[in-house]
Amino acid sequence: MATLGDIGVSAAINLLSALIFLLAFAILRLQPFNDRVYFPKWYLKGLRSSPTRSGAFVRRFVNLDFRSYLRFLNWMPEAIRMPEPELIEHAGLDSAVYLRIYLIGLKIFVPMAMLAWAILVPVNWTNNTLELAKLSNVTSSDIDKLSISNIPLGSDRFWTHIVMAYVFTFWTCYVLMKEYEKVATMRLQFLASERRRPDQFTVVYNSNKLAKLVKKKKSMQNWLDFYQIKYSRDQSQRPLIKTGFLRLWGQKVDAIDHYNSEIEKLSKEIAEEREKVETDPKSVMPAAFVSFKSRWGAAVCAQTQQSRNPTLWLTEWAPEPRDVYWQNLPIPYVSLAIRRLIMNVAFFFLTFFFMIPIAFVQALASIEGIEKRAPFLEPIIEIKFIKSLIQGFLPGIALKLFLIFLPTILMIMSKFEGFTSLSSLERRSAMRYYLFNIVNVFLGSIIAGSAFEQLNSFIKQSASEIPKTIGVAIPMKATFFITYIMVDGWAGIAGEVLMLKPLIIFHLKNFFLVKTEKDREEAMDPGSLGFNTGEPRIQFYFLLGLVYATVTPALLPFIIIFFAFAYVVFRHQIINVYNQEYESGAAFWPDVHGRIIIALIISQVLLIGLLSTKHAAQSTPFLIALPVLTIWFHNFCKGRYEPAFIRYPLQEAMMKDTLERAREPNLNLKAYLQNAYMHPVFKGDDDEEDEDISEKLVTESVLVPTKRQSRRNTPVPSRISSASSPSLTEVIKEHPEP
Repeated sequence: MATLGDIGVSAAINLLSALIFLLAFAILRLQPFNDRVYFPKWYLKGLRSSPTRSGAFVRRFVNLDFRSYLRFLNWMPEAIRMPEPELIEHAGLDSAVYLRIYLIGLKIFVPMAMLAWAILVPVNWTNNTLELAKLSNVTSSDIDKLSISNIPLGSDRFWTHIVMAYVFTFWTCYVLMKEYEKVATMRLQFLASERRRPDQFTVVYNSNKLAKLVKKKKSMQNWLDFYQIKYSRDQSQRPLIKTGFLRLWGQKVDAIDHYNSEIEKLSKEIAEEREKVETDPKSVMPAAFVSFKSRWGAAVCAQTQQSRNPTLWLTEWAPEPRDVYWQNLPIPYVSLAIRRLIMNVAFFFLTFFFMIPIAFVQALASIEGIEKRAPFLEPIIEIKFIKSLIQGFLPGIALKLFLIFLPTILMIMSKFEGFTSLSSLERRSAMRYYLFNIVNVFLGSIIAGSAFEQLNSFIKQSASEIPKTIGVAIPMKATFFITYIMVDGWAGIAGEVLMLKPLIIFHLKNFFLVKTEKDREEAMDPGSLGFNTGEPRIQFYFLLGLVYATVTPALLPFIIIFFAFAYVVFRHQIINVYNQEYESGAAFWPDVHGRIIIALIISQVLLIGLLSTKHAAQSTPFLIALPVLTIWFHNFCKGRYEPAFIRYPLQEAMMKDTLERAREPNLNLKAYLQNAYMHPVFKGDDDEEDEDISEKLVTESVLVPTKRQSRRNTPVPSRISSASSPSLTEVIKEHPEP
């Protein structure tokens, strides 16, 4: 059980780590040779260029202007200074709304913390229940005296916690409703002001194998460019390479001739594969992007049933072209349900078996548990600083390490399920990450930790007394979560802005792998915001804050520091670093709202369970209304605001169509939309032959699928994604029932 001293040691370590990270970042970001790591967003927008290569060698790599080092913290106010409308224009609505999640945390928990420390902390502190409980071998620390555990059984003081639970619930719901309304308005305004989207009908071809060949050809071309540049600089000797594994051994050959030969072979393979894609009926996917002449028509098609058999044509709003996950489009509809069933079962076992490392982490949090399993470590563990380090820092960092590979595993599972857009992949992975955090990190830590810490009490007392001990032990786990917040939410966020891993990878690539200017641009990979990892992380803090607001208010300041610090850091990253792969128009917001509601309900249920062990039978029934009211509030918000995120109002669509026709009556949509929603493999080649093939596929795409589909003996359910403006009658004409 971590004491105040242990918490202090952990705070000192994490604050020192955060300060070191911030100081290192402040220095490294000023160096010219790191410019592409810390400001890639501006390079991609063409608003920043590499530092000049002229002048002294040192000046090209090191900033010698010592005055700039005196302003090393200027990045913080600069990150906050950009207005939200400008931020939306610069980074997109998804990024701007993502930042609002941190603001919601501040709006909810700052008033909560003020009320809790003014009312609940004095009510909890002015008791001696835990002092008496120590006589019964119940483990506790000084910080637990600030919690509900310090109130005696059956006390009338529990009414204070019940009243505050109502206040916290109503305040949280009020903030959520106002934010839902604001984000829904922002989304509709964004869609109304959005530039014209691609509007065509394209049959989608299965080009995954072709994409691999084209990628390999581009790699070979890059090597050829490198050796040609090398030879042009020194023509005394032709460059040679080995043909063996990793070019480490094997026969030596002329590098330029070798890569010319390999590229010629790949070009033939690509041409053959393209011919196969164009002529083989099996290459046509059971999915198509259908676009029409008006947004009103798109809204009608996407939001209505197209045939008597509802599985014959399944329509949904298409993701924007950048958001399409092309690898999953060939998956037949009939296999999607099976794939998702398999992944649900796999996720269940992943969650279940992960309880083992969680229990191990909780064992680390217990000095008694370590000494029992490794008695030879007792002399070292009992050293005061080592003991404080183990109980105040080690459990949090161990849990953080165990969770490193989880997001990657969950994303692989989402891809296997067959989702066809990057945004849906990330939302699915985020949902599972959140459930995993609830079951394993939160409930698992509480259950396992209570068993370890109160083991002596469990053994000595009767079975009827065990629920009371658990009721006392649950709020005591706040100390473990405080250490986790400091590791993940303080030092971890400071590490985020330092970007040590991207910094090292960029310079390794730049030193060993960069051969051409194109390589240098690819080495500067800013990445995206990572909704699948960032949003569940935030939601876990909402869960902790809402659960412990009435139970152990001492945890709230640590969460407030996280939300404030993370808001500044991620605003800086969004402005200068991250480049979003897609724009969904904040379509993820209903998920954000729903998960905060889930956290609120969990906090209410746990409080009911906790008070039921406190002999507060008369007051506990008054809490039952809270989950009911919260669910009613969620349904109200779902009906009032969620349609803006899943449907497009016909009124808005018609208004935008009318304005566009008035402003551009002679708009040539066919020319504008010729290559929309075409697989990237048909767009990215340099030679004219590739462009001719791409154009041929576009002109034939309207007719070919109908003939091929008509040859099928049985109807195959198809997924249609309406891009931006369909007309329902044209859908029926282009896609008659088989």
